[in-house]
Amino acid sequence: MKQIFPPSITGKGAQGTSGAQASVLDHAFGKGDAYTLGVEEEYMLLDPETWDLVQHIDSVLAAVADGEHVDRIHAELMQSVLEVTTPVCRTAADAHRALSQLRVYVAEIARSQGCRFGSAGTHPFSLFERQRITARDRYRQLVDQLQYIARRELIFGMHVHVAVDDPEKAIQVMNGLLVHLPQLLALSANSPFWRGEPTGLSSSRQMIFAAFPRSGPPPRFKDYADYAEVVGQLERTGCIADYTHIWWDIRPHPRLGTIEMRVCDAVTRLEDVVAIVAFFQAIVKMYCEQFDAGKEIPSWHRMLTTENKWLAARYGLQAPIMDLATGRRNRVPVAQLIRRTLRDVEGHARELGSERELDGVRGILARGNGADRQLRVWNANRDIVEVVREVSLATEAAATAVAP
Repeated sequence: MKQIFPPSITGKGAQGTSGAQASVLDHAFGKGDAYTLGVEEEYMLLDPETWDLVQHIDSVLAAVADGEHVDRIHAELMQSVLEVTTPVCRTAADAHRALSQLRVYVAEIARSQGCRFGSAGTHPFSLFERQRITARDRYRQLVDQLQYIARRELIFGMHVHVAVDDPEKAIQVMNGLLVHLPQLLALSANSPFWRGEPTGLSSSRQMIFAAFPRSGPPPRFKDYADYAEVVGQLERTGCIADYTHIWWDIRPHPRLGTIEMRVCDAVTRLEDVVAIVAFFQAIVKMYCEQFDAGKEIPSWHRMLTTENKWLAARYGLQAPIMDLATGRRNRVPVAQLIRRTLRDVEGHARELGSERELDGVRGILARGNGADRQLRVWNANRDIVEVVREVSLATEAAATAVAP
């Protein structure tokens, strides 16, 4: 397979190609196979006794320095956060195998350094005031620019890249994907606690990250030139160093030739991660084929897509959202729209070889998302420490499961 992603897929705050060096119109769309995948996950590093966060990223990175996955494991803004990135994957099953290997490896390394790890959108009780910033220039610069907003960003996400073979297609497909952001968020919502308290939200992470500039659902763009002009203006005036400092819920990634979906919380169960990956990949393929057939890809006003996203963050899989595709008067459960999308993309998933993984979305609908799982543990005994312990055990259990 032709390699379209570099060893480290760029995350928030990463360095890309600045406008001073090359035009943002330069891109890699079409330079690799369409629909190939890359996945990023951010993990919590945990104390095995208190289950609080620990500042162990430096020792963990030192332990992996000579290992086979050294190019796949990275630091993030805070020293209690670890990021993994997969190699290029053709199918969701490939992503399953890659992430399973990475989770097993991280579990081993973490234990060797006296800690554990877990995957969720927020740590249920740790305080951001007690976290140390990673000693790298880009993170120091981010904190210097954003101040309290960056220091408060004790959150964990999952990002999925899907390769698209044309820049104009990427923009139109991204416009169409906006209506699906609430579905993707509801499936992945996994952060009902913040600072030791239940928030009443399925995704507290969304509300915390909403304070970042250039975040949330992106505006609709007319074409790639329209997108490039907006980004170019931000770069020329020094508002951003490059386009990777635009942290939308979904964005083009020209340097990688992908559409990057960033709305998801970090997900605990590996099978749920893979189901969401298969779902997103199949939706991208559906819209790409609509574009190729000369069909119009529908899009809606940012205010409407933002409202639906807020409802998904608040209520998760029980969210009553607007059915923008039909324009019906009454709101409908987001789970109903997810099932409709599943029917629409089943054939595409079959062609991608991900039909089995896509069926995992029905499993999430049946048993609930990560936030539902955390709240069930909390409601059993009101022990917030037990919530974190269960997240860690479930993350590690997924790591030791045999991938297909």
